[in-house]
Amino acid sequence: MTFSIAVAAAAFVLIFPVEFPDKTFVATLVLATRFRPLLVWIGVASAFLVQTIVAVVAGQLLTNLPRTPVEVASGLLFLVGGIILIRGASRADAEEAEAEAEFTEVAESKAGATGVKAIATSFLVLFLAEWGDLSQLLTANLVIRYGEPLSVGVGSFLALATVSGLAAALGHQLLRRVRLATIRRIGGGVCLTLAALTVLGLFGVDVPILG
Repeated sequence: MTFSIAVAAAAFVLIFPVEFPDKTFVATLVLATRFRPLLVWIGVASAFLVQTIVAVVAGQLLTNLPRTPVEVASGLLFLVGGIILIRGASRADAEEAEAEAEFTEVAESKAGATGVKAIATSFLVLFLAEWGDLSQLLTANLVIRYGEPLSVGVGSFLALATVSGLAAALGHQLLRRVRLATIRRIGGGVCLTLAALTVLGLFGVDVPILG
């Protein structure tokens, strides 16, 4: 199995803006206010690792199917993801507040947890919140596009781990300086760009993006 730094970097750059305004970012920052941030990050990153592996395996399995219908489905997923992100940009702040209230209630029920228990709580909260998430679908789609599961998996996981690290370490300070609506629009633009590239690929026009 080959590894390409360029493809890993592409996966990182594409996944990061999609995950940053996600509810899992909010969940991580809330958990970090209740437990030690490092323990939260270990639990969250572990959940992301499992989810990334599942997404990569799913993407790799799909590459064994007839290419045209798989690429059509991939393009549609990119398109739908882009529309969802852009349409939801105006409600980003309200959704952030709702998600914070939701995860605060969960975290408070486990308040005082330390060590392995704090890690396990963080893992379970993020594992359930991330399942079927847009970033997971995007990771599977990138495996289909590039055909390099290891490279995509490494890049995607590092992007998710970086986002969760920022949430655990900076939390609300970061949210006060960054507009979630803007980041969400960027993520939507990324998905729409990939949808367009997929369509071009169906017509035999191969336009490489970031390697």
